[in-house]
Amino acid sequence: MLIFLQSENNYKTYNQKKENKMETTNIVNSMPRIGDKAPSFKAVTTQGNINFPEDYNGKWKILFSHPADFTPVCTSEFMTFAKMAPEFEALNTQLVGLSVDGLYSHIAWLRTIKEKIEYKGMKDIEVKFPLIEDITMEVANKYGMIQPGEATTKAVRAVFFIDPQDIIRTIIYYPLSLGRNFDELKRVLIGLQTADNFNVALPADWRPGDEVIVPTAGSCGVAKERMESKDEDVKCYDWFFCTKKLSKEDVESRLGK
Repeated sequence: MLIFLQSENNYKTYNQKKENKMETTNIVNSMPRIGDKAPSFKAVTTQGNINFPEDYNGKWKILFSHPADFTPVCTSEFMTFAKMAPEFEALNTQLVGLSVDGLYSHIAWLRTIKEKIEYKGMKDIEVKFPLIEDITMEVANKYGMIQPGEATTKAVRAVFFIDPQDIIRTIIYYPLSLGRNFDELKRVLIGLQTADNFNVALPADWRPGDEVIVPTAGSCGVAKERMESKDEDVKCYDWFFCTKKLSKEDVESRLGK
């Protein structure tokens, strides 16, 4: 009987541990969604302490994470981000990077990039935007950058586009093995600013200078009027799908707003 009771207790202990493990495994970190206010946080970075997003009021923000310092894909990305930083600045946009590495690792890695790495014609690249130290994963968890199915100790390649009102407008995730498409990141930013500035939507593969989509007709009268319109700048494929011309010059004149 004593042996049975001990075995039963061991069985209960094993089951409890198993249940606890399952509960831990099944924990899903909440993450902000498009349209939400960007979660605030304070952090230590390679450019000093920051209070995000409040320190960048009135600007667009791109908050992005990378898995680890001193890794090849991340190095290629940071060199590209740094090279394109003036282009993002011209669009009134602040870049802010993050990984779960420590500050001294960040500093050593960025020095290595500047002093030793030459890649695709890029060399002597200095990263001037802040890179967040997030050893505790507090910020990464707050923004859903830790994806347990991909890695539990590294952030995936997340990109959050945040507007001047601190609202999250776009979220893009990449796995550990795939570097980001920077042409697309810039296109998204320009597209968001264009949609806001001109109250339009943008079709597939849109680029500045392409036609844009006008808001869908909200009544039968407006739909009929559009279909019968002789306006040469507006083209209707059907009552719900109309485009109009928007010049590249007009788009570029409003960027950064």
